[in-house]
Amino acid sequence: MIADAAPAAERPDVERAISITELFTIGIGPSSSHTVGPMRAAFAFAQWAVERGDVVRVVCELFGSLALTGLGHSTDIAILLGLAGETPEAIDPDGIGDRIAAIRTERRLMLAGVRPIDFDEASDLPFRKGEFLAGHANAMRFTATFADSSAGEQTWFSVGGGAILREGAAAPRVNFVLAHPFSSAAELLATGERTGLSIGEIVAANELAWRPAEESDAFLDAVRAAMFGCIDRGLRGEGELPGGLKVRRRARDLHSSLIARGPRSDPSAVFEWVSLWALAVNEENAAGGRVVTAPTNGAAGVLPAVLKYYEVFTAAPTRAGARLFLTTAAAIGFLYKKRASISAAEMGCQGEVGVACSMAAAGLAAALGATNAQIENAAEIGMEHNLGLTCDPIGGLVQIPCIERNTMGAIKAINAAYLALHGDGRHIVSLDAVIETMRQTGEDMRSKYKETSLGGLAVNVVEC
Repeated sequence: MIADAAPAAERPDVERAISITELFTIGIGPSSSHTVGPMRAAFAFAQWAVERGDVVRVVCELFGSLALTGLGHSTDIAILLGLAGETPEAIDPDGIGDRIAAIRTERRLMLAGVRPIDFDEASDLPFRKGEFLAGHANAMRFTATFADSSAGEQTWFSVGGGAILREGAAAPRVNFVLAHPFSSAAELLATGERTGLSIGEIVAANELAWRPAEESDAFLDAVRAAMFGCIDRGLRGEGELPGGLKVRRRARDLHSSLIARGPRSDPSAVFEWVSLWALAVNEENAAGGRVVTAPTNGAAGVLPAVLKYYEVFTAAPTRAGARLFLTTAAAIGFLYKKRASISAAEMGCQGEVGVACSMAAAGLAAALGATNAQIENAAEIGMEHNLGLTCDPIGGLVQIPCIERNTMGAIKAINAAYLALHGDGRHIVSLDAVIETMRQTGEDMRSKYKETSLGGLAVNVVEC
């Protein structure tokens, strides 16, 4: 029997401080929870195992959503690469195919890059379909056997956005104090009222606990460049996406069509370009390319498309405005991570595309000069109209409906920002209330609609 994992609100990590460098990470597709997180967990376990002793065998068991949709999300590939000492940040996506082919042909890998061991996927990487562990719906159990016949075991959880937790690990020690700590939108608004700072400026001030301001600015600029670089690569991609659904990449042809039509004054041109940019990112993600987790890979196209909209279609875009966009979006992402979850295995797609839409709406509103109350309103609108969104990928692949869903999330975010800008910030439903509603909805949602591919489109559409 499939049982839902414990809700995010009961996990010990929800109150710790979160940095922009944790929310926005540069890695590879197709999934932050199924690819990036497992690769990081496998890497961490491999490092631990080789430091402990003479390893002769490693087994990784996959549970929950990782077992049910892991093949479609390249979890198997991520585990092999992580065990072999690779990280999502450093690996060259173009070299993955050859690395995996060699491991599978030789049935052997270099554990942590230093210790050769035999590895037979059939026996050493079992998918425990239908079995969920209590800690989270995305669980991995690693076991190492050593030359002296002793064994060591670790259980890891991929909790969304590429973040991982080891079962039984002590909570991280916090040896710094944030200038303006917050755990709710109400606290954010109160801090802004008291200090006169915008929401993005509050985040920037908090980041000083980790690094100087110029380093944070450089990081934000790098995130922006990576987002736009992903758009550019997606516009050049062609052919079918991997996985067997025979989904053809559309961004290249759509881009050529829009260029050929030339300048247009009707409103459709705007949303066609925005949709194109989101499409390009998520096709690149589905192909296993390099993307920015924002806040997840499955929802990676929303923020880049809306940020690109700000820089191309608004009257006076600036680099400072782009940074404000990202810091404001990060503030909203922090709230979802602290008060609910950004994991589709816990929340469905409302926790991925819904959260990305909410973040992007807030970021755009801020970049366009909104008050803090208007920003909070924009974020609330962005989520309110994504509540209940399920995660039901066909074939367990981050392709249908995931790619197009990012285009819808981007358009909704822009609409939400302008709705908020036309108001004075006063509204009935608060952002805190909508986040709590999302959390409750996610808990009530049946497991078959939460990244398991056991319900919804995944079972009602015949795979090609």
